[in-house]
Amino acid sequence: MKKNVIVIGGSGQLGQCLSEVVAVKNDMFSYVFLSKEDLNLVNADEIAKLFEQYKPLYCINCAAYTAVDQAEEDHDRVFEINEFAVKRLAENCLAHHTTLIHISTDFVFNGSSSIPLTENMDASPVNVYGLSKLKGEQRIQEIMDQYFILRTSWLYSEKANNFVKTMLKLAQSRDTLTVIFDQIGTPTYAMDLARVIVNIIQNDKQAYGLYHYSNEGIASWYDFAKAVFEFAEVDMKVLPVASSAFVTKAKRPHYSVMDKTKIKTVLDVEIPYWRDSLNFCIQNL
Repeated sequence: MKKNVIVIGGSGQLGQCLSEVVAVKNDMFSYVFLSKEDLNLVNADEIAKLFEQYKPLYCINCAAYTAVDQAEEDHDRVFEINEFAVKRLAENCLAHHTTLIHISTDFVFNGSSSIPLTENMDASPVNVYGLSKLKGEQRIQEIMDQYFILRTSWLYSEKANNFVKTMLKLAQSRDTLTVIFDQIGTPTYAMDLARVIVNIIQNDKQAYGLYHYSNEGIASWYDFAKAVFEFAEVDMKVLPVASSAFVTKAKRPHYSVMDKTKIKTVLDVEIPYWRDSLNFCIQNL
């Protein structure tokens, strides 16, 4: 009999990528993908009923409030989803002996570092979204032991809305774009992250804890945009601009390159270079 895996946020970008990965070969597990229409994360009774119904071996939480600027004003809602709903998920996971795989973010860091960020470095977010995600991580760690928290950054794929698709869409109506050059991080192909998650499940990994995962290498948003147009063979003039030229409600970390040594050594994960994964994605698009 197949074991159940429930995917919260199943209709989002990472959820769609997971659905594609598990559709290829999956003999041991039955994956249940739940959209926000299927599950109201702020309703404790709905979450409890879900766990009673499926008694999942794993719960993958891809759901989050991710509108970074809007979060500055929508304070109650962002914490309800990114902290308190996560707390409820963790409590139900504990009660049902379910392993929780939770997706977090590089935005838990303040961006002042000049060296790649390890899991044991202090997290001190510079915006409400980052703080809410950090609080969610802390709730999990307070409640349970059987969890994998995967911090990631700059997610894109063929699915949903993301930076890559926005760039290609803008290219249809413009011949020049200005893109920020002084925010440094690493793009992450969501299909690569989805494969890591499925690998954890399929191989019954039990080295629980907090991990960093993005693709290899370093880029600015300017570098990222230049590579998108290079691989898509689009003739676009991209001009570098300082982040100070864009006034946003939420501050962004200037440097959020994550060190992936732990996930590579402890979970035996091979990580592709960001340009290779981006090229693959764009050829698919």
